[in-house]
Amino acid sequence: MDGKIKFVIIGSGHIGKRHATMVNENKEAELVALIDIQPKENLGIDHFDVPFFNSIEDFLASNIAYDIASVCTPNGLHAEQSIQILEQNKHVVCEKPMGLTKDNCEKIIFKSLQMSKHVFCVMQNRYSPPSEWIKSVVDEGVLGKIFMVQLNCYWNRDNRYYKKGGWKGTQELDGGTLFTQFSHFVDIMYWLFGDIKNIQGKFADFTHKDSTDFEDSGFVNFDFIQGGMGSINYSTAVAGQNLESSITIIGEKGSVKIGGQYMNEVEVCNIEGYEMPQLAETNPGNDYGAYKGSAANHHYVINNVVDTLKGRNTATTNALEGLKVVEIIERIYTVRNEQINAH
Repeated sequence: MDGKIKFVIIGSGHIGKRHATMVNENKEAELVALIDIQPKENLGIDHFDVPFFNSIEDFLASNIAYDIASVCTPNGLHAEQSIQILEQNKHVVCEKPMGLTKDNCEKIIFKSLQMSKHVFCVMQNRYSPPSEWIKSVVDEGVLGKIFMVQLNCYWNRDNRYYKKGGWKGTQELDGGTLFTQFSHFVDIMYWLFGDIKNIQGKFADFTHKDSTDFEDSGFVNFDFIQGGMGSINYSTAVAGQNLESSITIIGEKGSVKIGGQYMNEVEVCNIEGYEMPQLAETNPGNDYGAYKGSAANHHYVINNVVDTLKGRNTATTNALEGLKVVEIIERIYTVRNEQINAH
């Protein structure tokens, strides 16, 4: 592609506006339209000087030229809308999660292969300096054999977040705490250590019985197929504010803990004969009013899309990896559902 890469944004809420801003800041990208089912005046998007549409169909009928669509709608719509864009023979940037079932993700991959188009999955936490550093440490075998991995995700999501009548907290459009809040961290774990087996878990709904259709907390343990054992401990029932997102890795030659609210600080690096390099500063978390989300690294995502479509790079997170994260969460939730049915 010789000219600017033309983006349309589907879903103009917090994340959609972030995508639009990052497109505008990339000299080789161009924002050509915004789409949302809400009235334009409710969205705070007047500073984006592009046509606005209330549906994908209205946008397509306009015949505005575009190369790629960013799908930034509620989780349960991602798969259907990604396929709709691929059927137009265009590329897709899909916010996490790629879908709410492995089956839906497979349909996206099938369509992308059929149309020879890219699907970029947004897992921007991979770009944080601690993530890039620990990836090199693990891949180069600096820790030796991996014995244990513990992922802790303790955040606050209360009634300021789960508003009546919204999509958040619904089974159909949200899908669950691991999909909406913590899939970035499941992705980091999968990216570092691969797939899991022998999943066991305990789940509870401590403070969200009136605001969500699913659990707010869980202890999950498993084995890694490549060796070692792991756990994910998570909750959105933390009072007041986020507590932490951390990963602790116990290896044959040492141990590492990356902590902070968004897995953004190396707290411990104790590896035999290894000196920790100086890392660049991590971007602060996204601020959505009362809430902090994951690391604010969307500009890296858009840059990677542009570089890939111009043949200078490859996708940082491909569609198969997006599927694997969804599949791991789906398997964890199968354990949860079996427990609910048993009771």
